[in-house]
Amino acid sequence: MKLQTQRLIDRWLGQVLCSVVSGWVRLSGSWRKPAAMPQDARHILVILLSEMGSIVLAGPMFAALRQRYPQAAIHILQLKKNQEVTRLLSLTDAAHMHSIDDSSGLALVSDILRVSAKMRALGIDAVIDCELFSRVSALLSFACGAPVRTGFTPHTQEGLYRGSFITNAIPYNPHQHISLQFLSLVDSLQAASMPRNKAAPIRTVPQDGDLAVAFTPAELAGYREKLAKDHSVTQSKRLVLLYAGGGILPERAWPKEHYARVAEGLCQKAYAVGLIGLKDDAALAQDLKNLVGSDLCIDLTGYTRSIRELLMLFHAADLLITNDGGPGHFATLTPIQTMVFFGPETGKLYGPLGRRSLVLESGIACSPCLSAYNHRLTFCDGDNQCLKRIAPDPVLDQALAFLQAQPNAHVAASGT
Repeated sequence: MKLQTQRLIDRWLGQVLCSVVSGWVRLSGSWRKPAAMPQDARHILVILLSEMGSIVLAGPMFAALRQRYPQAAIHILQLKKNQEVTRLLSLTDAAHMHSIDDSSGLALVSDILRVSAKMRALGIDAVIDCELFSRVSALLSFACGAPVRTGFTPHTQEGLYRGSFITNAIPYNPHQHISLQFLSLVDSLQAASMPRNKAAPIRTVPQDGDLAVAFTPAELAGYREKLAKDHSVTQSKRLVLLYAGGGILPERAWPKEHYARVAEGLCQKAYAVGLIGLKDDAALAQDLKNLVGSDLCIDLTGYTRSIRELLMLFHAADLLITNDGGPGHFATLTPIQTMVFFGPETGKLYGPLGRRSLVLESGIACSPCLSAYNHRLTFCDGDNQCLKRIAPDPVLDQALAFLQAQPNAHVAASGT
């Protein structure tokens, strides 16, 4: 199903259904006591339908849940297409991973009914809705039958109605990193009153996502050998990776010509440049190769067949330069240094966790323009000046400065 179609259904039908559910909860609640979170909770459901990179940003939240409710089974509900990272990180048992398929309207409705029935049969104690102002996730939190439902509230903001049936709602804060807000959802489970606008703990943005993927030295060495065999320039040259694609939001992409200028400068300094992305990014990679005109610039789009292989590729490289998106977040699970462009969205809210990431922003007045309040629809019509105004030469200088300051990690690791 197209993203725009999903937005229209969520906006119009979603508001009607949220209103009906709110009325029912208000009526039935007149003879029921407010639900309280049991300390010995057995089942907690986390709804996280967003892009795969959000899973990495939610790492501290999952760590907090496991610490506070060690006896509880943590269930995770995602879109089917976004489950690969959850499996890779082993965030929960495979039996506790649940999905809905949004490829068609029929599949979506069928899976919502199936998952809701399964959650009710399990007896979910609480649900954490990590989506911002999505009505479908709010309705799912109610349909699963959990007596304690925590999620974000728009408070008094107009046009963002998603019902009044979230029992433990916290105000969404557009000035705080999303990882901190995910942690606040965990805090709200034990709250005596809502919204939690005063009693939330004081925190700083986590420097560690509490997530890791284990690789053996032999596994990494084998992958480097394969990479060198397939692309011989990587055998003797240090590798820099570039992700120039914009994914489902093309306005997040730094201009192709800027990437080409950086790639050209790196090749002139005898670094190998790998252009990464999905198979759909192959045409863009070919355009960049033509602009760069160097044998040191290689096309790696579609080369990695899984997120696990992508992480091994990150282990084999020294630097990643990328647009805002999944690769920048996945890179934090590896030792690679990362430079990430932000413009339509802001690194202050969605920047990668950890100390090995450098956020690059222009800071012009209209940036950021994508938010929870406009359903991530920009008004710039593709003319993303916030990114176009980040000049390539200073980015190249920063990349070279990092590479020259750091030894060849892979040579040092092998002892040669």
